[in-house]
Amino acid sequence: MVSTTNKSITRKNVLELWASEYPEVTRWLTKVQKKEASAYNFSRFCEYVGKTPSELLALKEKDMTTNPPQNVVEKLLDDFCGNLKADFTNAEKFNTSIAVKSFFKWNYRDLARASGIVSLEKVKPYNALTKEILRKLYDRARNPRDRALIPFVTSTGIAKETLSKLTWGHLEEGWETKELPCIQIAPDLLKGHGIGKYKGVRQITFLTPEAKRALINYREWLEQKSGRKIESAQHMWLSIYEPFESLDYQVLGITVNRLAKEAGVKFSLHDGRRWVNTALEQIGISTNWARKIRGRKVKGEEAPYSQPQIEQLRNKFSEAVPLLEFTSETSIAVEDRLKSLEAFKASLTPEQKEQARKAGVMRFQRKGKHEHEPEKECKDGKHCGENFKQVQESDLLDYLKEGWEIAYKLSDGQVIVKSGSS
Repeated sequence: MVSTTNKSITRKNVLELWASEYPEVTRWLTKVQKKEASAYNFSRFCEYVGKTPSELLALKEKDMTTNPPQNVVEKLLDDFCGNLKADFTNAEKFNTSIAVKSFFKWNYRDLARASGIVSLEKVKPYNALTKEILRKLYDRARNPRDRALIPFVTSTGIAKETLSKLTWGHLEEGWETKELPCIQIAPDLLKGHGIGKYKGVRQITFLTPEAKRALINYREWLEQKSGRKIESAQHMWLSIYEPFESLDYQVLGITVNRLAKEAGVKFSLHDGRRWVNTALEQIGISTNWARKIRGRKVKGEEAPYSQPQIEQLRNKFSEAVPLLEFTSETSIAVEDRLKSLEAFKASLTPEQKEQARKAGVMRFQRKGKHEHEPEKECKDGKHCGENFKQVQESDLLDYLKEGWEIAYKLSDGQVIVKSGSS
């Protein structure tokens, strides 16, 4: 390793033992988000080519005065990325190339865009989560913090880097009494930090009822354990022992990896984002609305974060709640029943679908009549004890717990349920 110290450079000590030796590197790191990872990747490149950061910058500056330029540094980067030995994985080459180009960019010596190209092909498929997998994670959680973290990330889709900086003040006022509490995150905590093309990006996301309950339990437990009231400015995710320090990016990942290992399943915090995105796709949410929830740049909208639009977004998000929640067996039963209902509907002819729709609406229109009052066309009174209601899918779980049954699922996120009680 190119360094004035004989100690081995690692991700944990790279800032102290290596980056601090070079003003060019410390200047660059003030502009990047993942400082340890970026510095470590760049240090490995320096070791590979046998040059210090200062020497690499000098090579580029000299090259800029020649005509035509020789692109010496670019060729060194190409050699590194094209190395066929097993010294570096494809992903390591990719991340190192990004770090090297970033270093030269923020020292105002941009490398040619064509240099350091690495095709990052995905070898393994994305982890396909199920509610059973998430329940195993939840059941293995050792403490209320971990039991709150899993439904939190699979409800909000908040990225790991943002999670490490989240405070209780990001929750809307009075969130404990809201059915679907809103969380608003400013650009500086998101990807790109609101700079350049990321200017104006905000994340507007929500907690499911089960995520809210777990978060309330975690806060009460934390207040009791620490002996002090939680303030809005405090970080949300803390260590469970004194002095209750906030969990940084790496510790959050380690915490979830440990939990997944103990549960015998595969799970990462980024899987939580994919879980949310999959549910949003299934309810047919618009692309821009999905981008708001994930904290990505919205296209073609000038002011997408007004309060009326947030309420519209909350209402649409409610349709995804049955797909997102997983902590109870009943929630799994809801999903299974809806899948069975969808399969049944798919097997019907268009004429049968129309007959079923009319039958469901006709029975629902009995709302307001006495449950035991027979309809005029009822000759035998066999169906007169049934009571029908049209409800949102997000409210379906509560009705099923009370003994209601699914009668028909409409196309607009509404479900007709019936109770056969007399």
